Amino acid sequence: MTNSRYTDGLKNLKDIDQEAGERVLASLNDISPDLGRYIIEYAFGDVYSRPGLDLKLKEIAVVAALTAMGNVEPQLKVHIHGALNVGCNIAEIQEVILQMAGYAGFPRAINGMLALKTVLEERRSEGKKDESGRVEPSPKPDGKSRYEFGCEQISTLNKNQVKNLENTFKDISPDMVKFVIEFGFSDIFARPALQPRYREIATIAALTAMGCAASQLGFHIRAGLNIGLSEIEVREVMILMTVYCGFPAAINGTLVLKEIINELEGSA
Repeated sequence: MTNSRYTDGLKNLKDIDQEAGERVLASLNDISPDLGRYIIEYAFGDVYSRPGLDLKLKEIAVVAALTAMGNVEPQLKVHIHGALNVGCNIAEIQEVILQMAGYAGFPRAINGMLALKTVLEERRSEGKKDESGRVEPSPKPDGKSRYEFGCEQISTLNKNQVKNLENTFKDISPDMVKFVIEFGFSDIFARPALQPRYREIATIAALTAMGCAASQLGFHIRAGLNIGLSEIEVREVMILMTVYCGFPAAINGTLVLKEIINELEGSA
């Protein structure tokens, strides 16, 4: 009898990065072929076959999560290849990795960008021509300070968040608010090369994978829903994260989503 999960998994793996996937499976044959089978059946068969996120959104989420985790360079390279193979342009991947500086720190963003550099060099040597996209800095705010411009950006996600941050940190570290808004939202979020909904998918995936920022994850789930992500899309990010950061982190992320959905339904 044909194992449809395995067959579906191989098809999805081929769409993302067949060569890298085959290398991974071959490396496991003499030590744990079952692990290779589970990768195909569960990760690429069960999870990647689910329709709630298209492959581009899945790969944006995975590149963000693996960059934020910071200790999985071989797998990050596989999924950078995959992101390019399923329709991301170079600028979009650069933006996902750059954004992780604010959520996982500059060292992990630097390592992610160096992984991207290596992948692009490999693909050029193989004759692959990837769409570059346009890397553009944040627009210059006419007559506004970086703080004022950043306040406008974060307010598109939650109109009360500036006040919330200022009230929370005024007695302990008002400069923290200044840097969050100026760097996180004036400098980074406003950059036009990546759509806001892609940025929120990336951030939700990264914070879920890191597993140590439930409050910030809750904010970004609400923000994503506010700008047009669906409950289904956020739920699918959590299911996808079972593959890359494990069930405990994905379960905790799903519970944050559940709490937010219950709040929204209760206030409706």
